[in-house]
Amino acid sequence: MNTPLVVAHRGASGYRPEQTRSAYELAARMGADLLELDVVPTKDHVLLARHENNLAGTTDIATRPEFADRRATKVVDGQVQEGWFTEDLTLTEVKRLRAVERLPQLRPDSARHDGLEEILTVEEVFDLREQLAGELGRPIGLYPEIKHSAYFARLGLPAEPALTDLLRRFDQDRPDGDVLLHAFEPSSLVTLHHDLGVRARSSLLMFSGGTPGDAGPGDPDYAWWSGPQGMARVRRLGISGVSPDLTMVISIGPGGAMGEDTGLVAAAHAQGLYVHPYTFRAENQWLFTEFRSSEDPAAHGDLVGMVSAFLDVGIDAVNTDHPDLGVRAVRGHTR
Repeated sequence: MNTPLVVAHRGASGYRPEQTRSAYELAARMGADLLELDVVPTKDHVLLARHENNLAGTTDIATRPEFADRRATKVVDGQVQEGWFTEDLTLTEVKRLRAVERLPQLRPDSARHDGLEEILTVEEVFDLREQLAGELGRPIGLYPEIKHSAYFARLGLPAEPALTDLLRRFDQDRPDGDVLLHAFEPSSLVTLHHDLGVRARSSLLMFSGGTPGDAGPGDPDYAWWSGPQGMARVRRLGISGVSPDLTMVISIGPGGAMGEDTGLVAAAHAQGLYVHPYTFRAENQWLFTEFRSSEDPAAHGDLVGMVSAFLDVGIDAVNTDHPDLGVRAVRGHTR
């Protein structure tokens, strides 16, 4: 059996502001196999590596008076949001911003790096991947996540064609390449594989209790997509895997304790799909109770132990904000 991959979720985002150069460099040096990034477009249709199109929580834009008039309220995939949005800014304007820690109360050490780094384009992350692979002498991959695909398509800013161009320019549009793709919206992956002919591997992200942002009346929710019919459909669409949230793999028991294996991994493997669940984080706030070190939500608990429980179930990747701990768990695990 293949050794599970370690995916650095937005880089080493437990230690540095997410999706910055330093977060990706640190993750690669910690041993991560794949560097995960989110994909959103600017007003002039340049792809950025940002968690959301709302820049309020991950940049210093709120402190910059020249952008005060760009503050807006929007509905994105059914959620009302207030802030500053990538689709209202050009790349030149975005490059004037600096990254900040998204969870400063939980990650004060990371917040000390606020304001030091610019916002990366997806192309710059592709370039950085090649640089780090050469420097470290080993394969390092990327894992772009297409955000709010249907929303941006309605604005005339679809991410898929521009991302396809990058895949081909960097010779990564192939099933044996170093770049995997994922998205919460099935139509985004259909566009990639069927309309644009992308051959790189991909997975469908799933959220417990949720519904895809591209779903219309009567369309299936993630409970259906994660069931036998849904996963058979995933495979028929040419998608290689599924990326469920952690509780879809091991349920939450009473009081936040670890529950039972849901059977999702075995069912996905029976369809020939890999399973890359998200997101493992070291802070107590994110752990099952038996792996917490204290009542302090920001203190680190036993992430290695929790990851090991998921490895026992047979997951194929560890998607984590703390890639050093993911590497330690994978190396120390025996099936």
